[in-house]
Amino acid sequence: MELVSIHGEGIAARCCAHLLRAGGVPVSTLRRGRIEASKHRFRARYERKDIELLALVDEAHDTLRGPARQKVLYREFHEFADSKYETLSSISVAHICNLRERREYRERRMTFEKTRPTRISSGELRRPEPEGRAGYLRIDTVHQGNLDGVKGVYHINAVDEVTQWQVVGATERSPEAWLIPGLEASLEQFPFQIRGFHSDNGSEFINHTVAELLNKLLPEQTKSRLRRSNDNGLVETKNGAVIRKHMGFSHIESAHADCINTFYKEHFKPYLNFHRPCGVPELVTNEKGRTKRVYKWYATPLEILRQLPGVARFLRYDITLDDLDRQAGRQTDTGAAIQMQEAKRKLFAGFQLEKTA
Repeated sequence: MELVSIHGEGIAARCCAHLLRAGGVPVSTLRRGRIEASKHRFRARYERKDIELLALVDEAHDTLRGPARQKVLYREFHEFADSKYETLSSISVAHICNLRERREYRERRMTFEKTRPTRISSGELRRPEPEGRAGYLRIDTVHQGNLDGVKGVYHINAVDEVTQWQVVGATERSPEAWLIPGLEASLEQFPFQIRGFHSDNGSEFINHTVAELLNKLLPEQTKSRLRRSNDNGLVETKNGAVIRKHMGFSHIESAHADCINTFYKEHFKPYLNFHRPCGVPELVTNEKGRTKRVYKWYATPLEILRQLPGVARFLRYDITLDDLDRQAGRQTDTGAAIQMQEAKRKLFAGFQLEKTA
């Protein structure tokens, strides 16, 4: 009788004597169907539904960095009490990377990944010194490019240095007549008093008109020093990680500035400040006296704001922490991300309709 022995995953042909000692199986039995190994297998901690849920979170948040993604999963279960995330809420950053290599993850992302739409010297020359206080803003503009002589929209990116609270606006042109209304609208959306305004040496911000606007708000104005690229590093990082990531590099006509502003105010700003974790830098000095930033804590801008000592004195007179908490609690992190992505798809679809009209 011809016998075949099964060891682990493979099937190896052996002589009869060896098969009898090892416990062989007739070939005819194999032909009738697959024989499962009797080896005990432990239940996998992360099942297919968990991996697909991770893929859904990555799709909604446009694949955040590992620690930020870990924070979202933790908050979905512990902050918003969504039982689907119970297993993933304690996952490590390293194992998130492992699960992203799994076939189930790749199938989910491949199935649901949508095709992306074609997308006068004023101010003191120094770094701002917020000293742990909210209200010191970093400002920059991002241009969406020109095409065939048609001007592209300008994005105004404003980020608070301490809390990383971020407000993005859009304007049709960079010159003062167009920029100032957009800048005013952006500054009014911050929940705390504006104490400082820092930009690079670009003429759009370093001029008398901006200085007059800031004099009304009574903040200090500073600008980046020459050959000190890190002076405005925070907002420049957000230019790429937030604006370019979501709005892309392709040309968008300046005429769409109003539609973009509506999207920013109603969907993008709540997502960024209530539901998107950021890395909180901690300055560490080594034995050689060199200082570097390490990121041990990830939190949303609202969580960072809430942790500030005496936070109530930073807020505007018409806003309280309870107001902000109520806004943040209306949706889960991933629910807000999905809604934001849907609004963004409709926004870009509107651009395409006007092009083909």
